[in-house]
Amino acid sequence: MQIIEKETAFQLNKPSAAAIGKFDGIHRGHQSLLRHVLEQKDKGLQAVVFTFDPSPAVLFSGVSLPELTTKREKRNLFEKLGVDVLIEYPLNFTTAAMPAEEFVAKVLAGRMRIAYLAAGTDLSFGKEGKGDTALLLKMAGQYGYRTDIIEKVCLDGVEISSSYVRDVVKAGNMEKAELLIGEAYSVQGVVAHGKKLGRRLGMPTVNLLPEREKLLPPYGVYFSEVSVGEKVYKGITNIGCKPTVGDERQAGVETYLYDFAQDIYGSEITVRLFSFLRPERKFGSVEELKRQMAADIARGRYYDHSREQTAK
Repeated sequence: MQIIEKETAFQLNKPSAAAIGKFDGIHRGHQSLLRHVLEQKDKGLQAVVFTFDPSPAVLFSGVSLPELTTKREKRNLFEKLGVDVLIEYPLNFTTAAMPAEEFVAKVLAGRMRIAYLAAGTDLSFGKEGKGDTALLLKMAGQYGYRTDIIEKVCLDGVEISSSYVRDVVKAGNMEKAELLIGEAYSVQGVVAHGKKLGRRLGMPTVNLLPEREKLLPPYGVYFSEVSVGEKVYKGITNIGCKPTVGDERQAGVETYLYDFAQDIYGSEITVRLFSFLRPERKFGSVEELKRQMAADIARGRYYDHSREQTAK
């Protein structure tokens, strides 16, 4: 996948099918939009995703909300889905002042050479957000592109949105998050060295320090799985600051993997969180912590067995 970042004077070399948005969470609503774009690859068009960096909300408010998917995670997910080109268009007060009609003419039709555009019903762009789906449809004939306006995807009568997914994750409802996203909520990163307490307890763990902008669910223990390359391992994950053994200030993601003894320091992994088991707590001793970990592992193995049976 080609990534175009920090560049306004780019030029695509062939006609494209595109989707525009922030795509935080890449939930089922986003996936519906992307499917329409990816289907156009069969017609010889390259699949393009266009995002603003930072988002208009961040630029004008000066406040960054925790992200469901970080820039790194988005890049990995878009590539996995089959996107050919990801454009991270630099947004500042100059580029944000571009009139909507000029954005369509110069950026979409000109630099991106769009032949097809999939847009959500609430899309807005251009100066003061005056560009919308009506304008895209109006200008389609002039610039020779086709446009599909994609309706929102709903779950139980509620529109799926990034803010909805964010609220669900913040509440620790990982089962609901999985329904909204289409797969388990995940955290990606590189395995780092920890204090090796788990190893001393006979329960070695995999430590991941998430990106600071990543939205984490409530501190506690979760049933989980970890992807390392093409392999997937079941386990339990603790999210938090390890109150029993230290005073860590930044939350970490620490996972015990069943029947796993490989050295994967420096490897990039994905931790998927399926269900909340219990809150993080401070134990009276390391021995008490060890007993609780053993109980958590037993419950985790039972959970995984039950999940596998349900999936059959």
